[in-house]
Amino acid sequence: MSLQTSSAKTRFLSALRRESVDRIPVGNVVSIATIELMQECDAWYPKAHTDAETMAALAAAGHEILGYDTVMPVFSVTQEAAALGCKVDWGDSRTAPTVRSRPFVNSEQMSIPDDWFSSPSIQVVLDAIRILRETLGDKAVIVGKAMGPWSLSYHMMGTEEFLLTTALDPEKARDSLSLLKQVTKKFANAQMQAGADIICMADHATGMMVSPLVYRDMLLPIHKEITSEIDGPVVLHCCGNTNDRLEYFAESGIVCYHFESQVDIKKAVEVAKGKIALMGNVNNPEILLSGDRDEVIQACHNAINAGVNILAPECAVPLTTPLSNLRALVEAVGGEKR
Repeated sequence: MSLQTSSAKTRFLSALRRESVDRIPVGNVVSIATIELMQECDAWYPKAHTDAETMAALAAAGHEILGYDTVMPVFSVTQEAAALGCKVDWGDSRTAPTVRSRPFVNSEQMSIPDDWFSSPSIQVVLDAIRILRETLGDKAVIVGKAMGPWSLSYHMMGTEEFLLTTALDPEKARDSLSLLKQVTKKFANAQMQAGADIICMADHATGMMVSPLVYRDMLLPIHKEITSEIDGPVVLHCCGNTNDRLEYFAESGIVCYHFESQVDIKKAVEVAKGKIALMGNVNNPEILLSGDRDEVIQACHNAINAGVNILAPECAVPLTTPLSNLRALVEAVGGEKR
């Protein structure tokens, strides 16, 4: 296919392989759901977390209404947590779901439910991906999302408790990671089988919370194992400032790193060159949420000129983000206005 006639799907997958494209693609591997987008497609939280047709409709709006080259149906970080025994508050139309209990906190022997995979919160994602495959499979990249074992340990143990455990009882931390990595692999592969083209592994071993050496010694070997056993390309999302562990991310077996504006983009491009693609890193609070169209477009041009392969918001966007600002990413790359 020539560069002049690249489809959204071809464009994105080519950029993921660091190949030439007709224009920089615009995509998302985390949520771009907003209240305005829900209004536009009449698909609302909290039903979009628990009903496959609603979930698929809100995901499809990212391509059909905003013009992004991807669709991604997992708008929360709690799908696996609910399946693993956490109490989850699914929120309302203006709030995201939250985890309300931590099953590993008082557990002498950590375990996960035998039937976690058959849980409605898991199956709804697979059903939504099947719907998207049937309706948009040739038009846009379908992104699956699985939480990594570090983030799942936060959910199951509590963030502070797990981080303390990594220092005070590292064997318990390793046991948690070893147990939960199986969840990441199984859920990711099930999404690929349902019709996803790529997987976002969201795992928040970020700076200011975890040292780069802890990532290298405790999580990098697990990430290598996970990426080698997922039957498709893996994009890593890790929030925050990760300047001090970029080299390790590039060794983890991922094909792309989705990163935030806190990361030094010049360093990221230097580290990634010839190894992985980069996706990001338009700031959420100052630019997408609070800025105007011109500020968004300037931020996009800065990212493109610095060398990102795929343009994207830096993380899940706030629910009150103006739709016009999300559309401006597509305008900035010369894409079709919606």
